[in-house]
This record gives sequence, C-alpha cells and structure tokens, in this order.
Amino acid sequence: MRAKVHTLDMTQGAILPQLIRFSLPLMATSFLQLLYNAADMMVVGQFGGTEPLGAVASAGKQSLAAVGSTGALINLIVNLFVGFSLGANVVIAHAKGAQDRKGVQRNVHTAIPLALISGVILMFIGFFLARPLLQMMDSPHDVIDKATLYVKLFFLGMPANMLYNFGAGIMRAVGDTRRPLVYLGISGLANVLLNLLLVIVFRMDVAGVAIATVVSQVLSAFFVLWHLTHTDEDIRLDLKKMKLDKECVKEIVRVGLPAGIQSSLFSLSNVTIQRSINIQGSDWVAGNAAAANVEGFVWVSMNAISQGTLTFSSANRGAKEYARVRKVLWVSLITVVAVGLAISMVALLFGDTLLALYNGDSTVIEKGMVRMVIIMTTYWICGLMDVAGSQMRGMGYAISPMIVSLTGACAFRLVWVAMMTEGGLLARLLGMDLSVAENYMTTLYISYPISWALTFLAHLGCYFFLGRPKMIRQEKEMLRAAEQ
Repeated sequence: MRAKVHTLDMTQGAILPQLIRFSLPLMATSFLQLLYNAADMMVVGQFGGTEPLGAVASAGKQSLAAVGSTGALINLIVNLFVGFSLGANVVIAHAKGAQDRKGVQRNVHTAIPLALISGVILMFIGFFLARPLLQMMDSPHDVIDKATLYVKLFFLGMPANMLYNFGAGIMRAVGDTRRPLVYLGISGLANVLLNLLLVIVFRMDVAGVAIATVVSQVLSAFFVLWHLTHTDEDIRLDLKKMKLDKECVKEIVRVGLPAGIQSSLFSLSNVTIQRSINIQGSDWVAGNAAAANVEGFVWVSMNAISQGTLTFSSANRGAKEYARVRKVLWVSLITVVAVGLAISMVALLFGDTLLALYNGDSTVIEKGMVRMVIIMTTYWICGLMDVAGSQMRGMGYAISPMIVSLTGACAFRLVWVAMMTEGGLLARLLGMDLSVAENYMTTLYISYPISWALTFLAHLGCYFFLGRPKMIRQEKEMLRAAEQ
C-alpha cells in the first residue's frame, strides 16, 4: 500500500485552500508550543516558590515576573540564529519548487550542522551573560535571582532548540507541517507533566520550569532528526554526509542573516520596552508577562499565515509561477486580518479570566488588562506587517524587509521610549501625566500599533515599487523566450 504523502505542491491549484491546509497544522503547532509555555507560566505563577505550597502568597507572583520578564532578552539572543533556519526554509523551498533535488540535498546536509553550531554558540552566550544582561534591563531586585537561574538553565537546551527549529523548517519547506505538530504535541505533554512534578511536588520553582523546557526541547529535536534520517523524500538526512557546503551556507546566510538581524533588533526594542516596564515594579512585570503570553496565541495564529506566505512565494518563484506569487500576497493579507480579528476579540472578551489563570492577584490582572485592551484591538495590523515582509523575502529580497522593519518598528519604538519623560514631548502631545504609572504604561503600549502600521505601509511600498515590477518583467521575459 502506498505511503501517505505529507508534502504539498504549492505551485498548483487554488491558493486559499492550500494556504489554509499549510497553515492550520503550523498554527496548531505554534498553539501547542505557546500553550506549553503558558503552562510554564501558569504553574509557576500559581504554585511558584521553594517554600511549602501556599506558605508565601507573593512567591508565585515573583516567579511569574521572573520567567515572564526574560522573554525579550531570550529572543534578543536567539533570534539572530533562528533567522538562519528561516534562510534554510527559503532556499530549500526554492530548490524544491525548481525541482532541484541535488540542491535540496546539499542544503539539508548543510542546515543541520549549522543548527548544531548555532546552538552551542547560543548556549555559551546565554549561560555566561544572563545576569549582566538582566542587570542592564533593570530587572527588579526581588526577581533578578530567579530570572538569572531560569535563563542559564534555559540556554543549556539551545543545541536541541536549534536542531528542532532548523529541522522543522526543512520539513515545512516541502509543505509538511503535520509531523512537526505531532512531535511538538508529544514533547509538550512531557513538558507540562514535568512542570507539575518539579514545581508542585519537588518545589523547584523556576528551575523546575526551565528543566522541563529543556527536556521537551531535546525530545522534539530527537523526533525531527529521526524523521529526517528515515524519510524517503528529497529532504532525507544522512548523518555521514553532513558538511558545511560553502555555497549553501552563503545562500542561507544571505537570506537568513537580514531576517535574523531584524528579529534581534526587534527584540532589542522590546528589551528597551521591558526595561521601562521593569522600572514600574514586579506587579507591572507580572501583569505584562501574563498579557503578553495571552497575546502570543493571536500572534502565532497570524504568524502561521505569514510563514505560509513566505514558503508559497518562494516555491512559486522557484517554479517561475510569477502571477501566482502576486496572488499569494492578497490572499494572505485578507486571511491574516480575518484570523487576527477573530482570535483577538475572543481573547479580549475573556481577558480577566485568562489573566487569572496565570496569577489570581487582582493587581496583576488589572495591570495586564491595560496592555490587552490596546494590543488586542490592533493586533491585526501586526499580521499585515508580517505578511507583507514575508512576501518580500519569499520573492528573494532579504535586505529591504530588514531595513524597513528596523526603521519602521525598531528605531521608532526606541525613539518613542526615549521621548517618554515626565513633561516631555509625548506627555504634552498626549496630554498625559507620565508620572502616573498607568498613563506611562498606556503610552508605552501605544507604540506597538503605530509601529506596526508604519512598517506595513513601508513593506507594501517596497512591494509595489520594487518587487512587483521586477516580477512582471521576469514574467514577460519568460513569455517572450517561450514564443521564440
């Protein structure tokens, strides 16, 4: 009996059904990934502390703040290398679309050792620089020790983390988004069970959460590598043939480095914002962390559409289906707005209840809602921004999306935060007394939707004035060559 095919021909058929078929498993994968991360925060927020259960009421709130406040810092360090996994996805999808089996094989056998090298480098950086970087972020004094321990342990799992990211990227490049979902489901379940055991039973607090995360990362990396070494598809991995092919590394870096730099500098702006939140104390840090985690479920849903845009555009460009490449953008933009609005409104409607799952303190919930009201009503703009940038990368542009994102989002946010002083320009423009914590935080959160809108419009401008005209020229040249 013929084995079931999990790959997807992205160069034929109606785009919307195929995009949904591609994105739904990816969305479910990301949902699971975030759900397990949320479980980390919920368990530590409700049952945190090393004392007997319930002995110190504030322990869970401090532990939640410790774990939640490290996200921007971790992303700052990790995202540069995650960009390389994106580069591997693009070049393999392009080779697959062009029916270049040897090109697919060369890139697969380059991507995996590149993942291992990246993971080892990240492990050392994160472990040894954890506390100095947290100190630079003004991590609250009642949180920094726990945050440092969490970051150090978390980065011990970076080699496995990178192997999973690169391996799953390889599988998605040929349209297989289902198996990563299954693998993540199994490893994530192990993560949750270990959380409950290590935090509630053994009272290991943030250390237990970090250890559970590392174990789940090792499991997911194992499953992905097992598939790559046993599949009969073009992406089959032979461990003996792994090597860093110079040309493949150059192409992966060409596409992935700008994306990685962009993501890291995005995180730099978020680190700056996190520092501004840290200054307001652990209650605001905990509320912000819980709200950001809830919002993550909206973001990963929209990001699944964005990754679909990237992969579909790249595959169709490789197949020289230029008209189809252009259609991908508009289908994706409409889809991402529908998905973003639907999930955001549901999350906002049940905001108080969702935040209470992380920590029942009424102060934490109140402060978390300040963020959710602003972000959830505008998050669909972030989806538009991501889709437009992914379209440009899928069309072969690496530098222009990076420059646009750095200017429209990162630089803008940094300037915005710099202007947030009591009696400063923003205070006068908005008519707010920024010495009041809630006014300060509201002004801080407003920077997000404004930066998303500016960046989306700039990406769209690049598409109309740079990407689209070039693709139309290529299409005409191909038609003339066919006529001759």
